[in-house]
Amino acid sequence: MERVWVVIPAGGRGQRFGAAQAKQYVLLRGRPVIAHTLAVFLREPCVAGIQLVLPGEDVATGTWRELLGPVQGPLLPPVVGGAQRADSVRLGLEALLRQGAGGGDWVLVHDAARPCLRREDLLLLLDSLTHSPQGALLAVPVADTLKRAENAHSMGTVDREELWRALTPQAFPLGALLAALEAARGQNLQITDEASAMEWQGWCPRLIHGHGDNIKVTMQDDLVLAAAVLAARDEE
Repeated sequence: MERVWVVIPAGGRGQRFGAAQAKQYVLLRGRPVIAHTLAVFLREPCVAGIQLVLPGEDVATGTWRELLGPVQGPLLPPVVGGAQRADSVRLGLEALLRQGAGGGDWVLVHDAARPCLRREDLLLLLDSLTHSPQGALLAVPVADTLKRAENAHSMGTVDREELWRALTPQAFPLGALLAALEAARGQNLQITDEASAMEWQGWCPRLIHGHGDNIKVTMQDDLVLAAAVLAARDEE
């Protein structure tokens, strides 16, 4: 398989989280959220390099290094992110190319605020790439009943049979993903994840059934849930 790189976009401040500090730096069981996120990739020998994409002031002041402390593994110098997630991912991909990555290499994009990724899920995704030429992403089938609403009133039930909830990491050939993001940017398309950019290009990425505890810390309650998930794993 081609080399594998990782981009972790953390260019925003997570305003919905409601803390003075960016949510990726909020403490989770005594360590910043992003430290937990990085850990699974830092331990993976097939990862050639990890590219953090951070707010400009964090890169300029070195705040990220103070919060993370000493890091052992293929962590590359961070780059400054953009206004939107897609912009930060694009800038991260360009940085990888400047540091020796190839357009045919695989890149995994993972949310900085997903600190509970299981190594078994990561390995499942990586193993799938040899037979997923159009990319792959972790996802879970939707389990809840879904409602279609108007003015906060239920107007019907949506068939969930073919619906999945997209998670990260999402894996694609680096050059193809960069081209898709640049094309979407040129059309002013709203890109919420990497798979949506590739789908717009006609790609059909493979859905890899992961675990639902790969949660994204968006609200304060999510931090409590993430702590419970990690504590349960320690007990196991």
